[in-house]
Formats: sequence, structure tokens, C-alpha cells
Amino acid sequence: MNQQSDHSIHEQEHLALLASTQVVIKKALQKLGYPEAMYELLKEPLRMLTVRIPVRMDDGSVRVFTGYRAQHNDAVGPTKGGVRFHPNVTEPEVIALSIWMSLKAGIVDLPYGGGKGGIVCDPRTMSFRELEALSRGYVRAISQVVGPAKDIPAPDVFTNSQIMAWMMDEYSRIREFDSPGFITGKPLVLGGSRGRETATAKGVTIMIREAAKKRGIDIEGARVIIQGFGNAGSFLAKFMHDAGAKVIAISDAYGSLHDPEGLDIPHLLDRRDSFGTITNQFKNTISNKEMLELDCDILVPAAVENQITKENADQIKADILVEAANGPTTLEATEILHKRGILLVPDVLASAGGVTVSYFEWVQNNQGYYWSEEEVEKKLEEIMVNAFENVYQTAHSRQVDMRLAAYMVGVRKMAEASRFRGWV
Repeated sequence: MNQQSDHSIHEQEHLALLASTQVVIKKALQKLGYPEAMYELLKEPLRMLTVRIPVRMDDGSVRVFTGYRAQHNDAVGPTKGGVRFHPNVTEPEVIALSIWMSLKAGIVDLPYGGGKGGIVCDPRTMSFRELEALSRGYVRAISQVVGPAKDIPAPDVFTNSQIMAWMMDEYSRIREFDSPGFITGKPLVLGGSRGRETATAKGVTIMIREAAKKRGIDIEGARVIIQGFGNAGSFLAKFMHDAGAKVIAISDAYGSLHDPEGLDIPHLLDRRDSFGTITNQFKNTISNKEMLELDCDILVPAAVENQITKENADQIKADILVEAANGPTTLEATEILHKRGILLVPDVLASAGGVTVSYFEWVQNNQGYYWSEEEVEKKLEEIMVNAFENVYQTAHSRQVDMRLAAYMVGVRKMAEASRFRGWV
């Protein structure tokens, strides 16, 4: 019962997340002068598939898993988005994330709509063989609605290049031809792109640099706090450290480390375990709440949603807040931060580096010609800088906060494509 009640609590949270996303989409469309029908079209996915996946476990028993795939809007082009393996995956979460993927693609001007997938499972308790069976079973269940020109999955929470490789292999078997462009985030030898693994953190780093320029802050010596030490957080800490910034605090699920003189990031990266946890090896940790309220120049929430709320938004002592996680700041908190003059770079803009390099991977697969890491980084830099400038200028010219500006930029391409197609 406990697990079920836990899941329904998460479902309530995810419904709230979806509702707040829909509120901002509605506002953005109104600001751009679109009719109510456009909101009706874009507030939910065009398609939402729920699947059941039977897997024979190592002990001989059969477990049936629930999986989802949401395709938000394909007016611009095929839908694109990750697949997460997590015990708390819910339908409203997958829907909200598919909408965010549409917005991200619009913000960085990619020929995609948003998609998202998830399977309710705990991969940390499953064997390699069970994970392979689950990955292949998911692809068999959704194979009719996905493909290089329909819907392109990618890695997300607790999924990686190995899982993408199994999924691609299964899809190639079903379709009876090799289709590397069906999925991104693959290993290099199977058509993956250089620079994909660090893409999200690289994108966030570019956003921090551009925001700091606007505020006249020198990255060298700037005091940075990073909440979360997983994939994005740890790479980000390294990039910030390499750029000469002082990372004065980091946190993971067990607590936070703080040193006003700057933490020894290479040492921490060296000592963390495979799930990115490190603080449990230290005695003098502080709480997550205390860490968020420390005095700093740049605060980067890179962990989970709803970390900055109306309860603590007044206590934030950063000049710039860059959202590397999905939905870490609530709408009420966004308003408070905006009134206080804190420059907020919203999640849909800040973490768009991942989908951008996924797009590069798909392009390389389609043309069968692969780029060097320098080429990938140069193209990523150009796209992210343009996207930041576009959102920043929209916020200024329309007198709105950065989140609403990002939604306005993100939703425009999709709305225009839907209008030209005669859908609305």
C-alpha cells in the first residue's frame, strides 16, 4: 500500500506541474495574440500511449511494467524526447515533460515537436538482463508510433547509451533495416554524436556565461552554488571550476557541502559513487534548505522540481539563477524573484543543450557523415547564444519575466506551423 500511496502523491505533484505549465502556455499564446483554440490544441499532447510490458525476471517470475509515450505536437516535424526509467513516473509527468520538449525545440529553433516516454520501474534493483528485456519490450510496444521521421527517443533519468543501444537494435530487428536515426544518445560506435554526454551541462555553462555578461559578473572568481551532483550537476561543477569560478557549495540527495573559499571539485568528482553521491562521506554537511539560502553570485538548481517556492524565494541571495533541472522554481517564486531583480534563466532555455546535440546526432545519422567534437561544440555555442539573446530581448521588449519570454519564443514556431497546416 505504501508504494501505491507514494505513487499517488507523486501523481498529485505532477498534475500540479502540468497545470502550471499550461498556465504559462496560455499566457504566452495570449501575449502573442493567438485564439483560444490554439491553447486547446497545445495544452495536451496530440497522442498519449500507455503500454504494458511483460518481462521474465531472473527468478523465473513474470512482472508486468507500465510504460508511456507522449507525442505533444508534430506540426513542425517529428517529436523528440527522452525515456526515463523511474519508480515515480506518472502519466501527467510524461505529458508535462513532452510539452517542455516542444518548448525547448522551439526556443533553439529545431525542426521538432516534443515527445517524452517513461516506464514505472526501479532500474537500481534490476539486473542487466532484466533491463535489456524491459528496454526491448518497450520498443516492441511503441514501435508503430516511433521512428526517425515520427518520434525519436533519447536517454533521460536512469537511462543511458547502453539502453539506447538495446532499443535501437530491437527497432532495427522489427523494421528489418538498420535505423540509427530512430534514437539518440547512442554509443559512438553505433552512430552516437561526440559531445552528447556533456551537452546539457555545456549548454547550461553557456547560459551562465551569457547571463553573467548581462550582469557584469566575471566568471573567474564568481561564487557558484550547484544543487544536485548527478550527470548535469557534476559536469557543470567541473566546467565552472575549469573556468575559474569558485564553486562554494554542492548538494546531493543526502545533504550539502559548503566552503566559502571554494570546494575542491576534482577531488569530489574523483570520490563520488556511481549514483553521483558524495556528501555521505563527510561529517560537516549542511541541509539543502540552508544551501539554497547561502550568499552567492550564481545559483544553479540541477536536481529536482519545486525547490524554490514562495516560502524561500525571498531568502535567495543570488544575482543570477539558472535552472539546470526541470521545474525547480514554482510560478509564485518566479514572480517574487523577478520583482526582486534576480535574473532567472528558465529550464526550457537553460537545459536545451541536450536536445540540440541530439538533433546534431540525428542529422549526422541521416547524412552518414560524422563531425568532430570541436564542430559539435562550435554549433552548440552558436545555437545556445542566439537562443539566450532571443529570450532576453523578448523579456525586455515585452516587459515580461524570462520564463514567460522563453515560453513565448518556444511556442511561436509550433503555433505558426499548426496555423499554416490549417489545424487552427
